[in-house]
Amino acid sequence: MPLWFSMLFLVVSISCSRENDSEAISDHPFDQLSEEEKRLPENALLGIKVNEQVHASLFASEPMLTNPTNIDIDHKGRVWVCEAYNYRPSITGNDTKAEGDRILILEDTDGDGSADKSTVFYQDPELNAPLGIWVMGNQAIVSQSPYVWLLTDTDGDDQADKKEVIFTGVGGEQHDHGMHAFVFGPDGKFYFNFGNSGGSIQDRNGEVLKDTNGNPIVPEHYKEGLVFRCNPDFSEIEVLGQNFRNNYEVVVDSYGTLWQSDNDDDGNKGVRINYVMEYGNFGYKDEMTGAGWRANRTNKEDEIPQQHWHLNDPGVVPNLLQTGAGSPTGMVVYEGRALPEIFWDQMIHTDAGPNVVRSYPVEKDGAGYKASIVNIMEGDKDQWFRPSDVCVAPDGSLMVADWYDPGVGGHQAGDLDRGRIFRITNAATPHEQPEILFNTLNGSMEALLSPNLSARYQAWKNIQAMGKDAIPALEKIFHENPNPRFQARAFWALAKMGPDGEKYIQEAIGHENPDLRIAGLRAARQEKADLLPYLQQLVRDKEPQVRREAAIALRNLRIPEAPELWATLAEQHDGEDRWYLEALGIGAEGQWDSFYKAWLEKTGTDPLGSKKNEDIIWRSRTGHAVRHLAELASDQNRPLDDRLRYFRAFDFNPDREGKSAALVKMLEEETLRKENQEERSSINNLVLTHLDPAYLNRSDLARQALRQALDESAGTEAYLELVQKFEVKSENQRLLDMALAHSDNNLGRTAAGLLLRLDGINMVREVLYSSEEERVYPMLSVLKSIGTQQSLQLLESMAFDESLPLNIRKEATAAIGGSYGGEERILELLKAERLPENLIPAAVTGVSRAWRKSVRTEAASYLDSPAGDDNPLPPMNELLAMEGSVEKGLAVFKNQCAICHQAGDIGMDFGPKLTEIGSKLSKEAQFISILHPDAGISFGYEGYLLQMKDGSTLGGIIASQTETDIALKMPGGNTVPVKTADMKSMEQMESSMMPSGLEKAMSTQELVDLVAYLMSLKKSS
Repeated sequence: MPLWFSMLFLVVSISCSRENDSEAISDHPFDQLSEEEKRLPENALLGIKVNEQVHASLFASEPMLTNPTNIDIDHKGRVWVCEAYNYRPSITGNDTKAEGDRILILEDTDGDGSADKSTVFYQDPELNAPLGIWVMGNQAIVSQSPYVWLLTDTDGDDQADKKEVIFTGVGGEQHDHGMHAFVFGPDGKFYFNFGNSGGSIQDRNGEVLKDTNGNPIVPEHYKEGLVFRCNPDFSEIEVLGQNFRNNYEVVVDSYGTLWQSDNDDDGNKGVRINYVMEYGNFGYKDEMTGAGWRANRTNKEDEIPQQHWHLNDPGVVPNLLQTGAGSPTGMVVYEGRALPEIFWDQMIHTDAGPNVVRSYPVEKDGAGYKASIVNIMEGDKDQWFRPSDVCVAPDGSLMVADWYDPGVGGHQAGDLDRGRIFRITNAATPHEQPEILFNTLNGSMEALLSPNLSARYQAWKNIQAMGKDAIPALEKIFHENPNPRFQARAFWALAKMGPDGEKYIQEAIGHENPDLRIAGLRAARQEKADLLPYLQQLVRDKEPQVRREAAIALRNLRIPEAPELWATLAEQHDGEDRWYLEALGIGAEGQWDSFYKAWLEKTGTDPLGSKKNEDIIWRSRTGHAVRHLAELASDQNRPLDDRLRYFRAFDFNPDREGKSAALVKMLEEETLRKENQEERSSINNLVLTHLDPAYLNRSDLARQALRQALDESAGTEAYLELVQKFEVKSENQRLLDMALAHSDNNLGRTAAGLLLRLDGINMVREVLYSSEEERVYPMLSVLKSIGTQQSLQLLESMAFDESLPLNIRKEATAAIGGSYGGEERILELLKAERLPENLIPAAVTGVSRAWRKSVRTEAASYLDSPAGDDNPLPPMNELLAMEGSVEKGLAVFKNQCAICHQAGDIGMDFGPKLTEIGSKLSKEAQFISILHPDAGISFGYEGYLLQMKDGSTLGGIIASQTETDIALKMPGGNTVPVKTADMKSMEQMESSMMPSGLEKAMSTQELVDLVAYLMSLKKSS
């Protein structure tokens, strides 16, 4: 199609009414277009379902921009775009631009609703795939891990001529779990976040920053993804929330309430939306040990999406909403009035995984909130629609950035030449951008009420510069404006007026609107006011949300009255409101002993018997609660399932000596029971699960309970966990029997690994040399994937032992290559020509399904007839046009993929779950992921090499990691426990653990069938 005709069609299409859009869709349905036609900008809306209450048009597209990762809109209504053409070329293999990526300013100069002017604000080789931009007049804060830059246009030509490093040391380069965008808060502060690759944050000189309590912002103090607040000059940085996975973009409403999205480990349907309760822990990793969510624990949630966030653990803030599978990206709080009322004052969010832009109407629910979902745009036909960000223009319209790609992004980019910006309005006719005179008092007040953050920032600066001259106009808004969010914005400006701000704080705290009372208390905390009179007023507020803020305000407030204030708040817990309970926990941090004591005085000597009191005991972090926890955990009048939460609470209590003694006392009480032997055994097992191993030798009863538990659980995963925890060498015979009996599954492999760790090598050797093939072969099978120095030496000694039968030696040789370190050893033996000729085929066979294509290829070269590429694939356009069979593809999946992936109930839990992969990736992206696995490594599924002190090398995925232990997950789902004390180093693999060249193990039609099956795996409606 000629370019002039394309542009003519584009102009016509974006100026049509919704009725004309509908006619175009009916005349030219998206699924009847060719693949090339589907990708044309003029057809951009044909594959997208738009909410009937709004109108969507194309504001900008390629070639004006490509690959937009993040956008912002300035006070003039211009759209600033971060491009990411140079995205992970070392992984994707894509081309790059030597001049670097760009930050563009897109402008609609003639008011027709589409961009007609593009200016390059900044381009530099150092700029590669920035993920965040916040625009403030002639400056922009750009987030690109490991840096945050401040770019300034000093001469007014819309081109940055000054770049400063603000922060550094955040995560790795080009990592999308690193630093994200900054936003401006109603309090005049900046808010931002990073995902769980961020780790730490440093100033421009490389010095680790400290929070307002003096703690270094490092993983030792804060877990995983974090949310921050700081002053506009980047001082006084605070950590407002922790333990997220990849919290992509935080937003703040006019009351100062924080909201954001968070991504799960891919494929686990756990994507969530959070109200960020200040200073909360949000549960991605175990708070105490850092273990991953897959690790076994008492009172584990029933469903994986809940397990993912440790929601049954005390100290975890609830999720506002869980949205299933996805790849959540940008977010905004829409406080405009140009869109329909259902979107007023609500979060609007982009999720590139399921190709959707959503709103989440929120309602108050006790001390927290609940939310529903309303879709705004949905790529129901066009799975290349990958919304990456959304912002609000000064006229109240929305701008939606579209990465537009067959893949989600992450570690993959299938298209470098496309990208779109859509405009969402209430009607087909474009709104006019308001002209605001920012340098006047009235203009600044008008801008303060703008739905656009950049306009509000400009107003804030001017109002603060005006000082007392701005107070009458601000008071008018605060007292008279019917919109309480506008009142809140005026209040924040008044509260920051130095000494004059105190009276406005007092006024807000006494306001009839509870949201303004909350804003008042938040401002009092920020301004370091005397909180005592305010808290004395608010601890009995009728609104639980206000009392929630009062509880949070007690955090680190060390005044004599604090325990009594907290006890008053705790007394009002209703036993149902988890948000309220967690706010109490946040407020009591560091003062639990005195707070709990004050609460006990209010409740009386026996706090048991009511759910609300038992919640406080469960959530507490003080040795004073151990006795009460033990009573609740051992209460025979309660079903055991109801008592599990109290056993779990022992793990969070800081009194190690006291809780171990209480647990052992429970064993003594259980010995007196004659009835219900099954429950007695369960209690004994629970006591052992939560008992400090160091305490075992101090109690004959505990040792007796352990022996009984081992007898009762022999042959199970629970048995192996007990053996591992207490390192019971007397169990070696049973471990040996278990390894042989379960040689074809994870139980056997885990048992064999434990046996070797517990000095059972002679027992293993005895089996291997027993000449009893029914025992030798199973033992070789379980040794194959362990990969420790001991196991490899055993296998190699058998391979070279000429006194053994040849078939045994061949099996041992093949088994050497069953682990990462074993693959390396096989190559060493082949290179050194140490293997007898009759063992070479077995050695090559042993690495024929190695993760690394280089290993397979090199090993095969030692055979007389190395495998060639006798299965050339047709080009991508032909693959896409081929029809596949879902039923036959399922058979291919079971044969080729199920060893590492799960789809529903089929397969092994090793790599990312594929249950809804058809909703996340387009057909082309499915082919790319199979043909080029290194281009799409899901975060959390990277491979790691562990160099052990004994000289061995282990390779796998880190399923869980604490200071003392690592659970290393191997292909096939086997998990190998590793002590960090036995480890020399750990290094992330550069390549995917999914084997490249997988397509060579199947015909072209089988590959097409497999993709057809994967495309059928979609989210149920």
